[in-house]
Order: sequence, then structure tokens, then C-alpha cells
Amino acid sequence: MTPPAPPRTPMPPPELAVSPRIAELERDLASGAPDALPRFWAEVAGEGTPLVEPIAGDLDHRVVTFLWRDAGTRTSEVLLLANCVTDRSVLPQSRLTRIPGTDVWHRSYRMSGKWRGSYQFVALDEPFPDPPAVEDANSATTGHRMWRMLGLMAEPDPLNHRRLPARWGAPPRSVAELPDAPPQPWAAPRPGAPRGRVETHIVHSGHLGADRKVWAYLPPDHDPNVEYPILVLLDGDMWGDALPIQSTLDNLVAERRLPPLVAVMPDAVDNQTRWRDLGCHDPFLGFLRDDLLPWAARRWRVTDDPARTVIAGQSLGGLTALYAGLRAPERFGNLLAQSASVWWRPDGAGEPHWLAGQFAESAPLPLRIHLEVGTQEWILTPATRHLRNVLGDKGYDVSYAEHAGGHDYACWLGSLATGLITLTSGWA
Repeated sequence: MTPPAPPRTPMPPPELAVSPRIAELERDLASGAPDALPRFWAEVAGEGTPLVEPIAGDLDHRVVTFLWRDAGTRTSEVLLLANCVTDRSVLPQSRLTRIPGTDVWHRSYRMSGKWRGSYQFVALDEPFPDPPAVEDANSATTGHRMWRMLGLMAEPDPLNHRRLPARWGAPPRSVAELPDAPPQPWAAPRPGAPRGRVETHIVHSGHLGADRKVWAYLPPDHDPNVEYPILVLLDGDMWGDALPIQSTLDNLVAERRLPPLVAVMPDAVDNQTRWRDLGCHDPFLGFLRDDLLPWAARRWRVTDDPARTVIAGQSLGGLTALYAGLRAPERFGNLLAQSASVWWRPDGAGEPHWLAGQFAESAPLPLRIHLEVGTQEWILTPATRHLRNVLGDKGYDVSYAEHAGGHDYACWLGSLATGLITLTSGWA
């Protein structure tokens, strides 16, 4: 099965900028300063990358310079793969420039001071081919696959030690955040904070005809005699394993920003299975509703009240969270959708706002909904705003947020906590 793809809408090109630091280095090199290059790299090592510089008269933006150090003579091109900043459709702006005769490759952008995101580099022996001036469906698909293959060759920034783990054999990504990026106070473990525990289980699904691995979070001092709210968090292999959400839940509970709850996080298995299951797939919804939640209720005391049940997801997982509320409101009453793939529609054809149309055409349901999208998600941002307006016009209890970034776990990690706080506010 070939996974569907979002509409082929070219990415808006990022705004290029000139780095004062790079300009100074070039002047020093031109003047023959013998220590210019080692002094530059020593400063970079102390500050970390990317370089972030102010812009005179513009307090809302910064010059952000991505750097690659490569003394090898065979490297002919270095590409920046930055989430929702660069891609094949803006290839000229994705290419780093080498200062002749040095090991300095660089590319600078003017970016919002609130930006947070992940990125990688690809160093190539031969230049990556330019896309054709006029693309048809076949050439666009081929180019997209070639760009995705680059992602398997990419590597994180050796000069930046902040990493975002990946899954399914993909390389990790580097994380950057600018000075005004919103804090993520709940993500890191806190000394002395009571710790819950995470268990792994295997749950059989009659709907899927298969077993699924599930990560389960139990709050600190879990009491088997207490009935707990429940969170279903999709893409469990990320949140239960690669990018554990346990510290976030522990901290929120410790600060009384979230009631103690049980979280169940089903495995997405692999990319092809994920595309199938999280594409408004009724057998997967049946697994969540009829297999996973009853299994959790048999093992621990958890509520069957939809008003105290949250389903949360990102990207296709966000789409699934919204679909679960639409099709099973008797079980899922709180929907947390981060960068939901609301471009999706059955068979990849028809109404571009299919999900919004489903909500518009149905009677209002007893749902509480939190939507979030990145300002750089050029396809999803307008579609999510449209969905927000449709839900508001129907009278739904809907909250909405935008982050200065892209389609990125680096952003979702912090704002997942915000969504949970919002949806559970008022709970005892």
C-alpha cells in the first residue's frame, strides 16, 4: 500500500539573511588574519549552534545561521533539512555556502524569535539535482522519494548536543530554540518529584486481528482502589520509548496541573501500519474503543466516563483523535489534536476540508477539543484555522493554539502538556 500524501503545495521559501558574524569572518580572512578561522570555531564551540544574532530595529526576529564544518575535499554540497523551513521545493535556500578555502559551510535565515525546531544536515559528494521547471505527478513523486531518501542519509549537527530521538532506524535530529521560544517547563525530570512508572504490555485486538504492544503510565502512588481518568496517547513507541512522556506527566501531577491519571500508549508498529491505522481507519478505532480501553479497565480501575477520557495525537494521530470523538463520542469526550493531518480525505480525493465537513454536517456532540498547529505548517495552518472556525460556529468547546515552528516533536513535547492542562481544567 502506498501511503497517501498531503497536497503538493510548494513550501514558501524561507527569508534569507546575512550573518554579521560570517561577514566579519570573511573580512578577517580577506585581510589575512592568521587566527581568524581557529578563533571563529573556538567561539562557535563555546556558544553552540546554530548561531543566533539580533537584528537592529527588529526585536521580533533573529538572524539564525546554520553551520557545517567539513575539511574534506570531496564534499560538493551540504543541504540543510530543517523542519518546515527547507525542503526540495526551496532547494536553493536549502543549500549551504562554503567560504572558499575554508571548512566553513553556512546558511542564514531571518526567523521569528519564538521559533523552535529540529534539523539535520546532508553532506553530498555530488550536487542534489534541481527539480524540473515544470513538474508532473510522476516527477514530483520521484523527487519527493529522493528527498525522503536523503533523510536516511542525514545526520544531526555535531556542534549541537541537543538531540531529538527518532524511530524505525531514522537518524536523530538536532534541536534549536530561539530566545523567545515558549518555555517547556514540564519536560525534564525534576529531582525530588514523585515518579510514576511505565509498563509495557501486549494487547490483543479482535478488530485488527493482531497483538499490539502498549506502554502504560501509572501515576505516583497508584492506588488500585481509586478510579482514575484515562489518557489514550497515540504513537506510543515515541511517547513511551523514544521520547518518554513520563517526566511531563509526573511533573504535571506533582504541580497539581493535571489530575493523577492512567495513560495507555499503543505502538504505531511501522510507517506503513501507521498510515493505515491512523487514516480514519474504523478497525483501529474499534481497537481503541472495544479492545484497549476495556483491557485497561480490567487491569486497573479507570473511568468509562467520556468526560474524563482524553485521546491525544500528533499529525495523523491528531486526525485520529478528532475522528474518534466524531465517531465514538460516547467513549472519547476530550480530543487533543496537535498538527492534525486535516488535509486527509477518503481515497485521497474529494472535499479538501473533509473532516471539517463531517463536523459541520453532524449534530453537535458533547466534546471538548484542543487544536494546535505550527505557524510554519503552510498546508495545515489554514486548514486547522478553518476547522477551528467550523467547530466554533457549531458551538463546540474548542481551544486553539499556534506554535512558532513546524510539524515537529520538538514543539509537540512542550505543548502536549499545555493541551492536557487545558482539557482537564475543572476536573476534580
